[in-house]
Amino acid sequence: MIASRNSPPYAALVLRVSLGLMFVAHGLLKAMVFTLPGTATFFESVGFPGFLAYVVVPFEIVAGTLLILGVRTRAAALLSIPLLLGAMSVHLSNGWFFASPNGGWEYPVFLVVLAIVQALLGDGAYARAPTWAASQPLRQEPERARRHNPSAPHSNLLRRVVRI
Repeated sequence: MIASRNSPPYAALVLRVSLGLMFVAHGLLKAMVFTLPGTATFFESVGFPGFLAYVVVPFEIVAGTLLILGVRTRAAALLSIPLLLGAMSVHLSNGWFFASPNGGWEYPVFLVVLAIVQALLGDGAYARAPTWAASQPLRQEPERARRHNPSAPHSNLLRRVVRI
Protein backbone atom coordinates (compact mmCIF):
# COMPACT_ATOMS: atom_id res chain seq x y z
CA MET A 1 0.00 0.00 0.00
CA ILE A 2 1.44 3.36 -1.02
CA ALA A 3 -0.53 5.55 1.38
CA SER A 4 0.85 5.75 4.87
CA ARG A 5 1.09 8.21 7.70
CA ASN A 6 4.28 9.54 6.10
CA SER A 7 2.87 10.18 2.61
CA PRO A 8 0.95 13.50 3.10
CA PRO A 9 4.15 15.61 3.21
CA TYR A 10 5.30 14.00 -0.03
CA ALA A 11 1.90 14.52 -1.64
CA ALA A 12 2.12 18.21 -0.69
CA LEU A 13 5.65 18.30 -2.16
CA VAL A 14 4.48 16.87 -5.51
CA LEU A 15 1.58 19.33 -5.64
CA ARG A 16 3.78 22.27 -4.59
CA VAL A 17 6.48 21.60 -7.19
CA SER A 18 4.07 20.85 -10.05
CA LEU A 19 1.98 23.96 -9.33
CA GLY A 20 5.17 26.02 -9.06
CA LEU A 21 6.50 24.68 -12.37
CA MET A 22 3.19 25.54 -14.04
CA PHE A 23 3.40 29.15 -12.79
CA VAL A 24 7.05 29.57 -13.85
CA ALA A 25 6.34 28.04 -17.27
CA HIS A 26 3.36 30.33 -17.88
CA GLY A 27 5.27 33.39 -16.70
CA LEU A 28 8.27 32.62 -18.90
CA LEU A 29 6.01 31.86 -21.87
CA LYS A 30 4.41 35.28 -21.54
CA ALA A 31 7.77 37.01 -21.09
CA MET A 32 9.94 35.19 -23.62
CA VAL A 33 7.56 34.01 -26.35
CA PHE A 34 4.61 36.40 -26.32
CA THR A 35 6.75 39.27 -24.88
CA LEU A 36 5.42 41.69 -22.30
CA PRO A 37 4.00 44.13 -24.89
CA GLY A 38 2.32 41.22 -26.68
CA THR A 39 0.86 39.94 -23.42
CA ALA A 40 -0.35 43.47 -22.61
CA THR A 41 -2.08 43.62 -26.00
CA PHE A 42 -3.72 40.24 -25.36
CA PHE A 43 -4.89 41.36 -21.93
CA GLU A 44 -6.48 44.44 -23.48
CA SER A 45 -8.18 42.30 -26.15
CA VAL A 46 -9.94 40.26 -23.44
CA GLY A 47 -10.95 43.26 -21.35
CA PHE A 48 -8.13 43.55 -18.80
CA PRO A 49 -5.93 46.64 -18.52
CA GLY A 50 -2.72 46.10 -20.47
CA PHE A 51 -0.49 47.17 -17.58
CA LEU A 52 -1.57 44.04 -15.68
CA ALA A 53 0.77 42.04 -17.92
CA TYR A 54 3.67 43.78 -16.19
CA VAL A 55 2.29 42.64 -12.84
CA VAL A 56 1.10 39.14 -13.77
CA VAL A 57 4.29 37.93 -15.45
CA PRO A 58 6.66 38.66 -12.54
CA PHE A 59 4.04 37.42 -10.09
CA GLU A 60 3.78 34.06 -11.89
CA ILE A 61 7.55 33.64 -11.96
CA VAL A 62 8.07 34.67 -8.32
CA ALA A 63 5.08 32.72 -6.97
CA GLY A 64 6.14 29.66 -8.93
CA THR A 65 9.69 29.89 -7.62
CA LEU A 66 8.46 30.27 -4.04
CA LEU A 67 6.26 27.21 -4.45
CA ILE A 68 9.06 25.11 -5.97
CA LEU A 69 11.42 26.04 -3.13
CA GLY A 70 8.79 25.73 -0.41
CA VAL A 71 9.08 29.32 0.80
CA ARG A 72 5.87 31.01 2.02
CA THR A 73 3.94 28.21 0.33
CA ARG A 74 0.53 29.03 1.74
CA ALA A 75 0.83 32.72 0.97
CA ALA A 76 1.98 32.04 -2.60
CA ALA A 77 -0.88 29.59 -3.17
CA LEU A 78 -3.52 31.89 -1.69
CA LEU A 79 -2.27 34.98 -3.50
CA SER A 80 -2.35 33.12 -6.82
CA ILE A 81 -6.09 32.45 -6.59
CA PRO A 82 -7.22 35.91 -7.83
CA LEU A 83 -4.81 35.59 -10.77
CA LEU A 84 -6.21 32.15 -11.59
CA LEU A 85 -9.79 33.42 -11.30
CA GLY A 86 -8.89 36.15 -13.78
CA ALA A 87 -7.53 33.54 -16.17
CA MET A 88 -10.70 31.51 -15.69
CA SER A 89 -12.87 34.52 -16.55
CA VAL A 90 -11.20 34.77 -19.96
CA HIS A 91 -12.26 31.20 -20.76
CA LEU A 92 -15.81 31.16 -19.34
CA SER A 93 -17.53 31.83 -22.66
CA ASN A 94 -15.55 29.08 -24.40
CA GLY A 95 -17.27 26.15 -22.66
CA TRP A 96 -16.04 23.60 -20.16
CA PHE A 97 -13.34 21.60 -21.95
CA PHE A 98 -9.93 23.20 -22.32
CA ALA A 99 -9.67 21.48 -25.73
CA SER A 100 -12.50 23.75 -26.97
CA PRO A 101 -11.59 26.53 -29.40
CA ASN A 102 -9.76 29.25 -27.39
CA GLY A 103 -9.70 26.91 -24.37
CA GLY A 104 -12.51 26.26 -21.93
CA TRP A 105 -12.54 26.95 -18.22
CA GLU A 106 -11.82 23.37 -17.07
CA TYR A 107 -8.06 23.85 -16.59
CA PRO A 108 -8.15 27.27 -14.87
CA VAL A 109 -10.80 26.03 -12.40
CA PHE A 110 -8.69 22.94 -11.71
CA LEU A 111 -5.71 25.20 -10.97
CA VAL A 112 -7.82 27.23 -8.52
CA VAL A 113 -8.71 24.00 -6.71
CA LEU A 114 -5.05 22.94 -6.65
CA ALA A 115 -4.03 26.31 -5.17
CA ILE A 116 -6.69 25.95 -2.45
CA VAL A 117 -5.53 22.42 -1.65
CA GLN A 118 -1.90 23.58 -1.50
CA ALA A 119 -2.84 26.38 0.88
CA LEU A 120 -4.63 23.88 3.11
CA LEU A 121 -1.82 21.29 3.00
CA GLY A 122 1.04 23.71 3.56
CA ASP A 123 4.69 23.23 2.72
CA GLY A 124 5.13 19.48 2.53
CA ALA A 125 8.46 17.68 2.47
CA TYR A 126 11.75 19.33 1.54
CA ALA A 127 10.50 22.89 1.92
CA ARG A 128 13.37 25.38 1.93
CA ALA A 129 11.69 27.54 4.59
CA PRO A 130 8.93 25.50 6.21
CA THR A 131 6.20 27.41 7.94
CA TRP A 132 7.20 27.64 11.59
CA ALA A 133 4.00 26.22 13.08
CA ALA A 134 3.94 23.36 10.59
CA SER A 135 7.47 22.34 11.54
CA GLN A 136 6.80 22.32 15.28
CA PRO A 137 5.50 19.13 16.85
CA LEU A 138 2.09 19.43 18.43
CA ARG A 139 2.50 19.59 22.21
CA GLN A 140 0.66 16.69 23.78
CA GLU A 141 -1.36 17.40 26.89
CA PRO A 142 -0.84 14.91 29.70
CA GLU A 143 -3.63 12.36 29.98
CA ARG A 144 -4.66 13.67 33.39
CA ALA A 145 -5.02 17.25 32.06
CA ARG A 146 -7.20 16.05 29.17
CA ARG A 147 -9.46 14.16 31.56
CA HIS A 148 -9.96 17.12 33.86
CA ASN A 149 -10.03 19.89 31.23
CA PRO A 150 -12.52 19.17 28.43
CA SER A 151 -11.33 22.18 26.44
CA ALA A 152 -7.71 20.93 26.23
CA PRO A 153 -8.08 19.29 22.78
CA HIS A 154 -9.36 22.59 21.42
CA SER A 155 -6.34 24.45 22.76
CA ASN A 156 -4.12 22.06 20.77
CA LEU A 157 -6.04 22.89 17.61
CA LEU A 158 -5.48 26.59 18.19
CA ARG A 159 -1.73 26.02 18.49
CA ARG A 160 -1.73 24.44 15.02
CA VAL A 161 -3.12 27.48 13.25
CA VAL A 162 -0.49 28.68 10.81
CA ARG A 163 0.03 32.34 10.15
CA ILE A 164 0.63 33.39 6.57
